[in-house]
Amino acid sequence: MSEPSKVPAAQVREEVEVLIIGAGVTGLYQLQQALEAGLSVRLLEAGGGVGGTWYWNRYPEARFDSESYSYGFLFSEELWREWEWSEKYAAQPEVERYFNHVVDRFGLRQYITFGSKVISAVFDEASGTYTVGTQGGDFYRTRFLVAASGNLSVPFIPAIAGRESFRGGQYHTGRWPEEGVDLTGQRVAQIGTGSSGVQIVPAIAGQVEQLTVYQMKADWVTPLNNGPLTEDEKTWIRENFEEIRQTLNTSPSGFAHDMRGGMSTDATPEEHQAMFEKMWASEGFRKLTETYWDLLLNSEINGKWCAYLAGKIRSIVKDPVTAERLIPKDSGYGGRRPPFGTGYFEAYNNPNVELVSLPETPILRITETGIETTEGLREVDLIIWGTGWDFGTGALNRLGLRGREGLALEEYWSAGPQTYLGIMTAGFPNFFFPGGPHGATGNNPRYAGDQVEYTTEVIRAAKERGSDVVEVEPGAQDQWTTMVNDQSHLSSFLDSSYFSGGNIPGKPVKQLLNPTGRPTLQKMIADDTSAGHPALRFSRASRSGPVS
Repeated sequence: MSEPSKVPAAQVREEVEVLIIGAGVTGLYQLQQALEAGLSVRLLEAGGGVGGTWYWNRYPEARFDSESYSYGFLFSEELWREWEWSEKYAAQPEVERYFNHVVDRFGLRQYITFGSKVISAVFDEASGTYTVGTQGGDFYRTRFLVAASGNLSVPFIPAIAGRESFRGGQYHTGRWPEEGVDLTGQRVAQIGTGSSGVQIVPAIAGQVEQLTVYQMKADWVTPLNNGPLTEDEKTWIRENFEEIRQTLNTSPSGFAHDMRGGMSTDATPEEHQAMFEKMWASEGFRKLTETYWDLLLNSEINGKWCAYLAGKIRSIVKDPVTAERLIPKDSGYGGRRPPFGTGYFEAYNNPNVELVSLPETPILRITETGIETTEGLREVDLIIWGTGWDFGTGALNRLGLRGREGLALEEYWSAGPQTYLGIMTAGFPNFFFPGGPHGATGNNPRYAGDQVEYTTEVIRAAKERGSDVVEVEPGAQDQWTTMVNDQSHLSSFLDSSYFSGGNIPGKPVKQLLNPTGRPTLQKMIADDTSAGHPALRFSRASRSGPVS
């Protein structure tokens, strides 16, 4: 393959004003917004279809744990009214159908090139453009590059000795085969019990011959409490578009939840107990939003809630040894990303399901026929890796991105990401990454949507000014990054969480979210936009390219 910066024009497949990487919820919204702004655009997607996370994650029982409607696009009332979700928390096939419906409903598919994994993106200072290369050998040239490559798009599999020698099938939850995997009568090892693992266990327990679950850390799993949407609920969703859109666009969490829990210190022990019962019976993330405001950061009330949850686990799981292993001992509720399950604890009452605690009995190696721990070899037919993601920076650092003077993004971010609004980074003009690190916390499509709209506004502003190049002022970046890191005390997440990169060996442990939340992000976006973008530098390239 030719060096991207030296690719002759004749070898460039297409020149566009905006090139987007990734056809997930963020990338598709960016595509729609760019087209609405009258920009020429191309979207490159490594996979064979749209949906991003909801294309790749096809494992059994993969589903939302955000309310289905809260994940949907808000740019069209017609779309909102014509699409009907079947469940409160839709499963992967329905989610994928939704994204395909959106793409076809608005004629977006013609702007998407599938099977195009980006491996290089090199900025040319003279023309102010990027030359983008794909694994298949194609090149594109663009004025503005938008990496909507996602936070949960680079699967992590730990380096366990002998893994390559295993003769059975191995499947990461984030790369589940489109044709599915027949688990009937199989001896299955599942490594990892995060959000994906919690969904899989009860889904396959009745199908497999034996399921051995290898758990590194127990998490505070609570019921999703999913169910079909009633006709009244469907009508309410369909008929209240403007109200719901306003709520979702302004909600600090990105959910349409009633955040009026009050302080735990104003409640009695009896009221605490009633609140815990309400939380256990509530749906999904309402356990974090419709509860006491100080639940996550007040160790006393957090400890009482955890004691309540521990009692629930002991009452559900019949084997007391297994129950104790399922109760976290090293973190309070919200120390890591809380999983929501359906029948997860109950699954361990099945005689063919066994839990192995890896801190007690570590894996020594994987052999041709199974997994060997300090207690011996257990032969299995296939391995499911529910071991998570290289969150936040993983996909961006693998783009082969080169900015001014050949600056490599993975080197620039070697000690952790440096961003402005979680959207731009100094030294890489005309490059945006909505939905990446430092955005906010909460319902991802909502705050990533804020970032998409800002990205589109900045591109529009550059064109109106006759500018070829727009980049963030280093001072503005430093201010945002320092704020994000200095306010980590506002977050309940531990350094061991993937939200800090602590799950990846050798990765710097840094804040990958924005602990000040969506309100700060929205205010900074509004302030910069209303003031004419003082945080950005607009300029002309020395040699205007054909995509200007």
